[in-house]
Amino acid sequence: MSAVLARRPLGPGGVEVTELSFGGAGIGNLYAPITDEQAATALDHAWDAGIRYFDTAPHYGLGLSERRLGAALRGRDRSSYVLSTKVGRILEPADEVHGDDLADGGFAVPRTHRRVWDFSADGVRRSIESSLVRLGVDRIDVVFLHDPDHHAEEAFREGYPALEKLRSEGVVGAIGAGMNQAEMLTRFVRDTDVDAVLCAGRYTLLDHAALAELLPAASERGASVVIGGVFNSGLLADPRPGARFDYTEAPPELLARARALGALAEGHGTTLRAAALAFPFGHPAVASVLVGIHTPEHITDAARQFGARVPDEFWQEARTTGLLPSWVPVPGDVRLGDVRPGDVRGEVRS
Repeated sequence: MSAVLARRPLGPGGVEVTELSFGGAGIGNLYAPITDEQAATALDHAWDAGIRYFDTAPHYGLGLSERRLGAALRGRDRSSYVLSTKVGRILEPADEVHGDDLADGGFAVPRTHRRVWDFSADGVRRSIESSLVRLGVDRIDVVFLHDPDHHAEEAFREGYPALEKLRSEGVVGAIGAGMNQAEMLTRFVRDTDVDAVLCAGRYTLLDHAALAELLPAASERGASVVIGGVFNSGLLADPRPGARFDYTEAPPELLARARALGALAEGHGTTLRAAALAFPFGHPAVASVLVGIHTPEHITDAARQFGARVPDEFWQEARTTGLLPSWVPVPGDVRLGDVRPGDVRGEVRS
């Protein structure tokens, strides 16, 4: 029997997601190949852990993640789970296949296609049509504009209105944007009618940039925030020398801080992983935490850590020792009114 995870609304549109969700980059062969069977087994474990929200993108493995996710979910009650994918990169067949995608995209797959940035209205529709085929479904619940960092004008002028129209037509259930920064996501929340945004790496035990403007704006506008990258590329999962932070080797001061948080967690009978997964839910705008892992063992561990209680005393001591700023909200906190956005600096990473 599958475990049951709590669900939260993803904005006002009626889509509900489990608080723990599955990120599909790993099953797209991020950094290293896995087999179709391994991907299917990982997704089965995620399902058994109670996860019912699955996120993917054409970018992940040049469509491989979408195909594997669709195959693994085929035959399951479509109304029981939520799918999100992304738009902004059109996959066009390569003239010739030379090598793999590791250097270009970071995925261990043959370079059968090339990515073309396209946030136009036509590009959005074409991307969704292709994703529907790869996923093998007749609808997508959530669509995010994917990494429009250098394409803001087109994304706001054409991409977002196209998604809004598709939402009004009932083609998609919820819309938003997904990025590794908080600033442009704040603009989406304030200047458009997005249901949700996906913010990767900018609201963790080590990085509180999203608290400056994004999270307060989301609360004010009734939008939800999905938090990805809660382990900051691995540093908060296993803070050993050489661990990565934001895809590169962690600087010594961040490694020391992560290790201190880990020691504090152990002293309170919990783990750094459990604290990292719990931390985002200190803010009411957060709807789900996305974990991008793809082995059955890691999925089982993530579900176990997510379900573990992190004692209030851990959060209190983290504040009193300066490992967490006193103004950062934590789970169970009732002091959100004390959080002053002017006190929060996006460079809080040291």
